[in-house]
Amino acid sequence: QQPIINLEFDSLGTRLFGEKTTEIAGSPTDSIAIFLDGEELIAPVVRQPITTGTAIIEGGFTLERAQDISLLLEGGRLPFDVTLLQERSVDAILGSDSLAKSVVAGVVGLALVFLFMTLYYRVPGLVASLALLIYTLLVLAVFKMMPVTLTLSGVAATILSVGMAVDANVLIFERMKDELRNGRTLITAINIGFNRAWPAIRDSNVSTLITCAILYYFSNQLGTTIVQGFAATLAIGVMLSMFSAIVVSRTILRVIASTPLSRLLGAFVPTGASELPQQAAPAAAQRS
Repeated sequence: QQPIINLEFDSLGTRLFGEKTTEIAGSPTDSIAIFLDGEELIAPVVRQPITTGTAIIEGGFTLERAQDISLLLEGGRLPFDVTLLQERSVDAILGSDSLAKSVVAGVVGLALVFLFMTLYYRVPGLVASLALLIYTLLVLAVFKMMPVTLTLSGVAATILSVGMAVDANVLIFERMKDELRNGRTLITAINIGFNRAWPAIRDSNVSTLITCAILYYFSNQLGTTIVQGFAATLAIGVMLSMFSAIVVSRTILRVIASTPLSRLLGAFVPTGASELPQQAAPAAAQRS
């Protein structure tokens, strides 16, 4: 038993097809040719008039050939033409070179952030740098486990999330500085600083996550995979940056607050110990 192709017509097609097949039925030279985009798909002969609105085409087709013709016939009946909206071609060497340069840029940017945070915020800046290093390792681990294909847009989103992690640490350290200037002990300044900075950190990161969800949804609907990858990578980075800023940085600072280093309060503010109350350092020493 050989594969056949079934045709079914609407009322107008039934009438027109019936008229044409009646004209050429039984002719050894005439046939009904079916074209798609200017190319002939098939040209079967007509054995008898077909007026019922259904027809079959047979002729020794293989199953694969019959399926191909059926799909082409189904595609050819769409009431519109395919319009090319976007076409891009990126050479493999160019893509890998751009990705490598983006990774280098990210490493250099991270190193500059480490340098600035350490020089300006001193001990808290060094803690933030360590937390960012842990954050980077966590991001790479998550990308490996999921797995996530690292594209140019993904690298950009990762670098952006590093900036957001730094921003969270800056908010916390500025709050700590204010508390130390008000005469608080170091451990108290750490706790109050984190508690007061948390609402701003939470709101900004939640807003970013909502934006990522919107970008991911609409890029998925429109088929824009670059934007989709950016949104997904940024969302992962933002969630991990909140963890590194709130949990990792806070834990390390609390450990430092229990060591003799906590007596050097000037090392925990960016502008030096001269702006701290004179009684803050002795009070901290007595409590330790």
